[in-house]
Amino acid sequence: MSAGLPLVEPFTLIDGGLSTVLQEMGEQPSGLLWTAAALLDRPEVITEAHRRYVEAGADVVITASYQASEAGFVGAGLSPADARRVLASTTAVARASGATAVACSVGPFGACLGDGSEYHGRYEASWAEVRAFHRARLEVLVPTAPDLFAVETIPSQAEAEIVVEELRRLTDAPAWVTFTCVDTTHTCHGEALAAAASAVAPAVQAVGVNCTSPGFVAPLLRSLAGTHAAALPLVTYPNHGAEWDSEHKCWIGQTGGAELPGHVPEWLAAGARLIGGCCGVGPAGIAALAAARARLRG
Repeated sequence: MSAGLPLVEPFTLIDGGLSTVLQEMGEQPSGLLWTAAALLDRPEVITEAHRRYVEAGADVVITASYQASEAGFVGAGLSPADARRVLASTTAVARASGATAVACSVGPFGACLGDGSEYHGRYEASWAEVRAFHRARLEVLVPTAPDLFAVETIPSQAEAEIVVEELRRLTDAPAWVTFTCVDTTHTCHGEALAAAASAVAPAVQAVGVNCTSPGFVAPLLRSLAGTHAAALPLVTYPNHGAEWDSEHKCWIGQTGGAELPGHVPEWLAAGARLIGGCCGVGPAGIAALAAARARLRG
């Protein structure tokens, strides 16, 4: 069911962390809007951030809608109508970068809360409230007609199933689902990745992991062998492997992503067809992956 994905050999290159490149540009993403804050008055900054990844070799850029929501923009002073308009603009802002393909980011419910709960998925809200949130946001994002949807950084099987159900209620556009994982086997919420990925595999075009330590990726992908998920192209865009210090709001450890190319052979052997980076992986890391791909092509 990989039809519609922008697949190239030996792998499609996804961009890196949007917050990472914005920080390199002198921006300081913060608050409930995070990377989407500049959309309020300086959307060209977001376009330039996407463009830097395109220039580094990325085939796919992921929109700034990850942590964006109507409630977040209303909290920043917009009317509900204007909030929806700005949220919807994320696709066009990304497309202006000249990317081959634009993936609309559909982040977890916890991301809009800004309390770190997206990293474990144990919300105080009910699943009905989580579903209502995703439904309302997707009703704004789907009409923007991105090339595909990146249902990403999802901590639990239950939330992944909810998002995919709501997405498929609105569109049959290509989509991937990527989970965050706490070790070499489990999602951050605690399910086996094999079970979580297989639960959504029939309704999407690719599954995998993102915002996860690069050292965990190969065994996580291998854990999908023999499942429904294994029949799909696998996708991975890990973070740089450093640890997030939520108290001081900073990363502890090496960042940049220069080490990612060393993992590419084992990721490809495990079934990865789409590879990129997440938090802490900037344009230099994506350029390194592009160079690795060029070497593989000979």
